[in-house]
Amino acid sequence: MKKFIVLAFCSLMAAASLQAQRYAVIDTKYILDKMPEYKAAQQNLDGIAAGWQKEIDRLQADLDKMYKDFEAEQVMLSEDLRKKREDQIFNKEKALRELQRQRFGFEGDLFKKRQELIKPVQDKVYSAVQKVAVQRGYDFILDKSEGITVIFADPKLEKSDEVLRELGVRN
Repeated sequence: MKKFIVLAFCSLMAAASLQAQRYAVIDTKYILDKMPEYKAAQQNLDGIAAGWQKEIDRLQADLDKMYKDFEAEQVMLSEDLRKKREDQIFNKEKALRELQRQRFGFEGDLFKKRQELIKPVQDKVYSAVQKVAVQRGYDFILDKSEGITVIFADPKLEKSDEVLRELGVRN
């Protein structure tokens, strides 16, 4: 009887350890590139960034002209006027750098706009991934697009198209 209990316990433990975890691989970049709302948000974001860059380029050109004019005229300027022009150039350059930081810096306007336009689409993809994982019984879903290196992935495990179908996007 004791042998039977030990044998049953060992069999149960072996069966539990043989139950493999199910996992799948997706490519969120591939999924996002297939989604029309992501493309529209990205184009909108690119247009906004291009407008801001043009503004910065224009201000940089003004600053460059101001500096060249100062270089050409500085020998003829009085000490007070020269100092005043240097201060103007310095202040304009400082304002330009501040605008660059405000627009394109860490947590700047571009970052905030990206959060506003693209994060809802990414959240939608994340919800679809969760739904596919629950429906198919996956324990893990790995993203091979960015940040995580997947050395090898069996194509049978690729579930990006299932996520697209869940989102209602035709690929």
